[in-house]
Amino acid sequence: MTSGAGDTGLPAGTAGPADAADPVKGSLPVKGTLPAEGADPEAAAHERARRWRLVLGGDAADGTGHALAGRDAAMDGALAALYGRRDKPAAGKERAAGLGASAPAVARWLGDIRRYFPSSVVQVMQRDAIDRLGLSTLLLEPEMLEAVQADVHLVGTLLSLNKAMPETTRETARAVVRKVVEDLEKRLATRTRATLTGALDRSARIRRPRHHDIDWNRTIAANLRHYLPERRTVVPERLIGYGRASRSVKKDIVLCVDQSGSMAASVVHASVFGAVLASMRSISTRLVVFDTAVVDLTDRLDDPVDVLFGTRLGGGTDINRALAYCQSRITRPTETVVVLISDLYEGGIRDEMLKRVAAMKASGVEFVALLALSDEGAPAYDRDHAAALAALGAPAFACTPDLFPEVMAAAIEKRPLPIPDRA
Repeated sequence: MTSGAGDTGLPAGTAGPADAADPVKGSLPVKGTLPAEGADPEAAAHERARRWRLVLGGDAADGTGHALAGRDAAMDGALAALYGRRDKPAAGKERAAGLGASAPAVARWLGDIRRYFPSSVVQVMQRDAIDRLGLSTLLLEPEMLEAVQADVHLVGTLLSLNKAMPETTRETARAVVRKVVEDLEKRLATRTRATLTGALDRSARIRRPRHHDIDWNRTIAANLRHYLPERRTVVPERLIGYGRASRSVKKDIVLCVDQSGSMAASVVHASVFGAVLASMRSISTRLVVFDTAVVDLTDRLDDPVDVLFGTRLGGGTDINRALAYCQSRITRPTETVVVLISDLYEGGIRDEMLKRVAAMKASGVEFVALLALSDEGAPAYDRDHAAALAALGAPAFACTPDLFPEVMAAAIEKRPLPIPDRA
């Protein structure tokens, strides 16, 4: 058995009875390797006992009889503070007192997990600490924000606490959010601009193209009746080509984003994509967020951090009202793409919502329904509404940030969307 990626952790793919519900403890890599076959049997047994002790957590019934020391003991303590069982004491003392509500204790724990575990595991453990131990209020302290490792999920938590955040914390929180946003922009912006620029050029067809601008696939398809069997070739009477890039606005894109609490990661990614799209001269971008109210954040798209702090995560959902607002802002239906990002749990008028989608599509609008815009896959969603949208020719599916440029390119070119197999 070889070690996994990372510094120090637990055996990959193994979970003990005390931690069956904790995927982190069951999937952390352990530094070092088991002795090779034929090596000292005592050393091999000692290493196996060490690994099982780390997995099982040290309850009296773990059966290993193995004591941890040094780095192993410190790592076990960091895990126990978060995942240790609190329903019964172990051999004379409670296995873990937990993190409690002490900011210094949490700050030390955050430092420990960064020392012992790889970055991806640290982010999972931070989320679990916030969810399991109710540490959200501690994020209102600047010292705590400086200690955590920032990611999309942390940004979502900070946005949900935005209204309760004291002024002393607000600037630190903005700095944390800005770091995550800038990292996302570096990852996503270049590919998005390149993909959509190509799609915009291909969507502008011309009838007298220069040689380098000829769309050969469409030209051949349009001239198949002029096929000469004896020469085994097509004689094109009509050439179809790509339009050259221009400074005029070619497409209007409306991002309509559900800001209910379950959509936090989607709100973050949508804000970043909104800013990227707004930077493209040939696209007019509008960003609308909604719960039971509708807020147009288009004027803040030059700074996605301002967009995020303009949202209000939580609350109800009125998709119909949001789509009514978006519909009222459409001036060029055949050149407009509307992207609804929502889990489709409608608190408004369902039939009216579906009628609006049907009306937009009938007028020539390209309508895209995304259940999520994140790396987490499809969330819980209203399957009846998703089926109703699919019947209207607008299938709803979850979309990763990496796939989003391809989805938008397909919508711009009015071709079938690249829907993942498992939507």
